Amino acid sequence: MKFGFQKINAFELKRIVKIILLLLAVLISIFTLFLSQRLVNKIAAEETKKMQIWADAEHILSDPNSEGDLGFHLTIIQSNTTIPAILVSETGRVIQHINLEKSDKPKDKISDTKLKSKIEEFKLENEPIDIPIDEKTIFKVYYGKSTVLKQLAYYPYVVLGIVALFMLVSYFAFSYSTRSEQNQVWVGLAKETAHQLGTPISSLMGWVECLEMDIIPENAPIEMRKDIDRLKIITERFSKIGSEPILEDVELNQVLRDSITYMQTRSGVNVHFDVQLLNHNVYSKINVNLFNWVVENLIKNSIDAMEGRGELLFKVYTRNQKVIIDFIDNGKGIHRNQMTDIFKPGFTTKKRGWGLGLSLAKRIIEDYHKGQIFVKESNPFVKTTFRIILEGNT
Repeated sequence: MKFGFQKINAFELKRIVKIILLLLAVLISIFTLFLSQRLVNKIAAEETKKMQIWADAEHILSDPNSEGDLGFHLTIIQSNTTIPAILVSETGRVIQHINLEKSDKPKDKISDTKLKSKIEEFKLENEPIDIPIDEKTIFKVYYGKSTVLKQLAYYPYVVLGIVALFMLVSYFAFSYSTRSEQNQVWVGLAKETAHQLGTPISSLMGWVECLEMDIIPENAPIEMRKDIDRLKIITERFSKIGSEPILEDVELNQVLRDSITYMQTRSGVNVHFDVQLLNHNVYSKINVNLFNWVVENLIKNSIDAMEGRGELLFKVYTRNQKVIIDFIDNGKGIHRNQMTDIFKPGFTTKKRGWGLGLSLAKRIIEDYHKGQIFVKESNPFVKTTFRIILEGNT
C-alpha cells in the first residue's frame, strides 16, 4: 500500500510541476504583452501630440496673415520623417502627403486610389486633426502609425513566437532524449537480469543433468541450495527497484566481508584482494541485499578495468559519524570528463557493456540509502578510487 501511495505522489508531483511551469509561461507572456502594449500606447500618444504640433504649423504656414519668423514652423513640418500623414481640403482634395512611400518614386505619382485607401486606413487608426483655414474652410490631417510604432506593436508577438518555437523544439528534444534513456535502461535492465540469472540457472541445469545420469555428488544438495538461494536474492533485488526498501541497522564490517568473499571466490587467481576493515564494529542503516549488489557491481567494474589481472584494495574508516568505503584498483582508469557520466544509464566504455551497473549503484546508494557514491580519483594503471559514504555509528 505504501508503494502505491508513493508512486501516486510522484506522478501527482510531476503533473503539478508541469501545470505550474505552464501557468508561469502564460503569466510571463501576459505580462510581456501588457508592458509592450503600455509602451505602444505611450508612443502612440506622443505621436498624436507631434501630429497636433505638425497640424498647427501647417495652419500657421497656410494663413496669409501670419507674421513673424515662419522658418521655425517650416522646420517642424520638415522634421516629421516617420509618421505618415495626408492633408485634405474641405472638398476632399489631397493637398499634401508625407511618408507614404519607401521607394524612390516621386510623391505626385501616387495614385488617387491609393491615397483614398490610405485615408480610409488612417481613419481607422486615428481621429483626423482639423486645421481651420478661415471661418468656412477646414482642412483635415489624416495620419497613421509610424514604422517604429508598427514594429513595436508586432515585436512582442514575434519574440513570444520564437520563444514558443524554442520551447517546442526543446520539449521534443527532451522527450526524445528521455525516451532514448528509458529505452537504454530497459535494455540494460533486461540484460542485467539475464546476466544475474545466468550463473545460478546454468549451475542448476548442470545438476539436473547429473541427476538424470544418476550421478549425485556428495555436496549436490548444498550446492543446489546455494543456487536456489542465489535466485531468491536476485529476485528480491529486482523486486525492490522502484519501491522503498527496508533499511536495517547492521554491522557493516561483516556485510562487506561476506560480499567481498563471495566475489573473491569467483574472480580468478590473477586478482589479488586486500581487505582493510575496521578493527571495531560500525553500524549503518542499509538494505543488505541491495548494498551487496552495489559491492558486486563495483568489484566487477574494477576487475573489468584491470582486464582480470591486478590488485583490489578495500579500505573502511569513519569520519564525523560517516562511514567511508574506498574501492581501489590499478586498472586502466577513468578519464576526468567521464567521472560523472559513468553513473548515467546507458553510458559504458566496455565493448560488451550495457551501462546499467553503476547507474543502479548510484540509485541504490543515493536514493535509497541517502549516501554518496563517486569517483574520488583516477590515475590510469596506478590508482582508481570509487568512494561510498554512508551514515554510521560505532
